[in-house]
Amino acid sequence: MNIIRYIVFACLLALLPVRALCGDGSSAYNFLNITSSPKIYGLGGVNITSTDAGLLATDQNPALLGQEHSTQLALSYMRYVGGSNFASLAYSHAAGVRGAWAASLHYFGYGTMDRLDASGVNIGSFSPKDVAFSGLYSHDFTERIRGGFAVKALYSAYDSYTAFALGVDLGINYYDEERDLSLSATVVNLGGQIKRFNESYDRLPIDIRLGWTQSFPGFPVRFSVTAWNLTKWNLPYYHTGDGAIDDKPELKSSFMSDLFRHLVFGADIVPSDKFYISLGYNYKTRTDMSTYNRNFLSGWSLGAGLNIGTWEIGLAFAQPHTGATTLMVSLSASITDLIGK
Repeated sequence: MNIIRYIVFACLLALLPVRALCGDGSSAYNFLNITSSPKIYGLGGVNITSTDAGLLATDQNPALLGQEHSTQLALSYMRYVGGSNFASLAYSHAAGVRGAWAASLHYFGYGTMDRLDASGVNIGSFSPKDVAFSGLYSHDFTERIRGGFAVKALYSAYDSYTAFALGVDLGINYYDEERDLSLSATVVNLGGQIKRFNESYDRLPIDIRLGWTQSFPGFPVRFSVTAWNLTKWNLPYYHTGDGAIDDKPELKSSFMSDLFRHLVFGADIVPSDKFYISLGYNYKTRTDMSTYNRNFLSGWSLGAGLNIGTWEIGLAFAQPHTGATTLMVSLSASITDLIGK
């Protein structure tokens, strides 16, 4: 129990600088909020408590990594907004009796863009990209409590500008198998830039997140609620009306709006360990896309997964905007099982 007290104390210390580091303003590293797991994406894009979402879900919470993922190799690809293409590769292995480690590589490519000079003349093109390499470790402190951390090296290249940053995620998970109850807390993206793009300093999107997932007897559905962006309560947004010429953006800010912009809701139907369907609703995504041509699907996401012998396949779909359809696919397998076959 002493090690548990130490981990809890370390997490509390890590929270101390969060308030000071997280002021208003945009971040150059918001790609870190994009999951590589189709199941998580189907559950609304943010979920730190889905213990059966596989190796790729550990980008949400390093405490979701465990010995059950040993020798697992996972690959995912996502066609994102504006012709962007994202890909991830991850591998994990057991470490001792209670531990596990993993390594992952995430690539975020944003397509090809025109390069213009000061007078607006096209002088070529460039392909901006972000790359994140992560090393993770988790440890089972008891049968129900698991803690973990991830260290992330972040490289960004936008035309002739490059930057390098280091980040750390801390997570803890409590899972009661008998009640099918999962509770988690994470502090993500602690750290900062080592090399800047220019003279300005770009912050990492440091965040505190809390999560709950549970199913109920006789009902094959797990419900999830994830609270995120907890470093800042007020999250106003602009609503642009119905598209009329004289419409002006209207600032929306209220207690209920702020509350729901902090919450992501998910439900996954798991009739067996071979198949699942996930559904999520992210109110922040819906309101961030608050334009007159937003459609009903904005904020909603859908995922599905199938276990066919050695291989596990995952799919997820969302349309945050009428002109932005996103699709994610993943493939994972145990190398031990592949060699055995």
